[in-house]
Formats: sequence, structure tokens, C-alpha cells
Amino acid sequence: MSGEVRRTKRELVYEGAILKVYQDTMEFANGNSARWDYIHHVGAAAIVPVLDDGRILMVRQYRNALERDTLEIPAGKLDAAGEPGIECSRRELEEETGYRAGTLDWLITIRPTVAYCDERIEIFVARGLTASRQNLDENEYVDVRPYERSELKEMIFDGRVEDSKTVAALLAYESRYLR
Repeated sequence: MSGEVRRTKRELVYEGAILKVYQDTMEFANGNSARWDYIHHVGAAAIVPVLDDGRILMVRQYRNALERDTLEIPAGKLDAAGEPGIECSRRELEEETGYRAGTLDWLITIRPTVAYCDERIEIFVARGLTASRQNLDENEYVDVRPYERSELKEMIFDGRVEDSKTVAALLAYESRYLR
């Protein structure tokens, strides 16, 4: 299939703080051409922070694209291309939740929007948590609270948790660790 599609041009149309938006000119084996949008994202890491009693720490924060608060697992973008996801996850866990991980184990890697974005999110499970200090960015407001796994699963299936990395991570965690 990839032999039937070829990019002939890529133009940067916008560069923001966390992404770059391009317009690609594509040619097809049948002679047609089209313009496709492409978004480059440096990548991110996310964490399923599991307390000793089995509850999972979640963060509630405002998301501008949805114009509302969302409930998510802690996550953040890589500081630079090539930064190991495990380092990013360790940093973001403490920054957002105020906890440090005793252990971090890779769970899954996802690509949330493959049709137009190259974002890659590595997701880890954090255990052996110890309280530290939350270190939020200047304009970051995050509410941290532990939830029972059953409560989170119910919120996924009734639509209260919609964030793709969170849904994938929580269901993968249950599948891998709680069979």
C-alpha cells in the first residue's frame, strides 16, 4: 500500500510550543494528488501510579481543547526529542502528583492519532510510591486524588473518562497485572 502513496512536498504552516503543523502534498499511484495535514509532536510519557493499597493516583486538570476539566493519568511531553520515556515519566510523576516511584515498568506505547499526528506516548506503571513534593509549572493547576480501579473502569465505560492514553493505560494495566 505505501507504494501507492508518495509525499512530494512538506510545508511548515505553524510552529507552536508543543507541536508543528505541516501541509503535505501527496501523490497517488492513480495520478491524483491531495493535501494532507500532518502534526509533529516531540513525544510524551505517562504513568499509572499504583499506591500500595491498589488505588491509582489520577490528576484532574483543565484542557483547553475541550473547555473543561478532565480526569487523566499523569503525563507530560518529552523535554527533547530522544529523551528516554522512563526519565520523562519519573519527572512528570513527581511534578504532577508529588510522589516518587520506587519502580517504573514499561506497560505500553501508544500513538493516539495516527491519521494526522506522529505523537508517541510511552506508558509506565509506577509502584513503591513515596510522598515527595508536587512541582507544577507556573500556570498548571492539577488536583490529585486516588481512585479504586473498579471506579475508574466504570468511569471509562460510562464516558466520564475519555482521554485515550488514560483509557488505554488503565485497561492495559488491568489486563497485564490483574488477570
